[in-house]
Amino acid sequence: MMNKTLLTILLAGSASIAFAQKSEITQAKNAWNLFQISAGNNSVALDKKLNDLKAGLQHAEAATVHEKTKTAPDAWSHKALFASAIAVVDTVNLQNSESFQKVAEEALAKTKELDTKNAEKEAIATAEVNIQNAVKVRAYTAYNKKDYKNAQKYFEQITAINPKDTAMFKNAAVMASLVQDYPAAIANYKKYAAFNTADAKETYSEMVNLSMNHLKDTAAAVAIAKEAAAKFPTDDYFVQVETQYYINKGDIAKSEEMIDKLLAKNPNNSMYQYLKGDVYYKQALAAQAAKNKIDIKKTKEIAAADKKLVGLIDQALPYYKKAAELDPKNRAALESLQQIYGFKNDNANYEAIKKQIAALPAN
Repeated sequence: MMNKTLLTILLAGSASIAFAQKSEITQAKNAWNLFQISAGNNSVALDKKLNDLKAGLQHAEAATVHEKTKTAPDAWSHKALFASAIAVVDTVNLQNSESFQKVAEEALAKTKELDTKNAEKEAIATAEVNIQNAVKVRAYTAYNKKDYKNAQKYFEQITAINPKDTAMFKNAAVMASLVQDYPAAIANYKKYAAFNTADAKETYSEMVNLSMNHLKDTAAAVAIAKEAAAKFPTDDYFVQVETQYYINKGDIAKSEEMIDKLLAKNPNNSMYQYLKGDVYYKQALAAQAAKNKIDIKKTKEIAAADKKLVGLIDQALPYYKKAAELDPKNRAALESLQQIYGFKNDNANYEAIKKQIAALPAN
């Protein structure tokens, strides 16, 4: 009789312990429901919110370590919920926020492993959003403090967590530019542009600018311009970038081919006329440099070089004149004309162009 009584007591004790552990999950759920009611109430002090969340987390953690409930998906999902919420809410202690984010990430991974019936789908989604928001809070806080390097780091973390959060790629790119991390800026801009956003064209322009003017990588800038030109065939800017590249490179045939295409589309574009003139003028400068290397005793060679030089300048002249005619404020065209008239000793035209340049606005 005593043995039976003892067994009954042991069984009752076991059931009581199991109930107690299940009660931890229930208390965690109740605490989470209460927090959701007060979460948006700004009158509730930060310390009060954090204490409530930590109390709820204790219930969830107690359930995740006990033998009877350690494989319960809802125990782990609520651990993820509370820890991720603490990461968002604690905007004062950065280290604390990051620490609880790690706890949330580990709990999320365990939830997904155990939740074979997909019963915790909503809790998982909420915890994931909380984690993203926690990192965003850090990113914008760093930005507002002008701590652009850390802002870049946090924005890039968000893109890793959620690669579909389009705006975060742009934010990361802008922060990278501010700290002169131009390769990272271009990499993030490329990912942003891949979403075909409304400002994709401007994004490509910025990538060209960063490559050309900051990294001094003309080849990379041209590669980006080519990609952009294919996406935006009606926009001439990217073709101009490529055209100028071939002019500077001395690839006359390719540069003429591209400029002629531009002129065929729009012969009244001052810049295109200027670029066409530049094709010949750059050759003239090269011819001048070659002539200077000729022995002055070789009069026939010098005469031939002079003829070639004058011929190239004469070819450039009408295009520069047309460019200035179409746009009297085209400083580049006017300055090229001034140089040509100076070379030709055409004082009247030289002085006229000089006055025209002097009358231009400073910027």
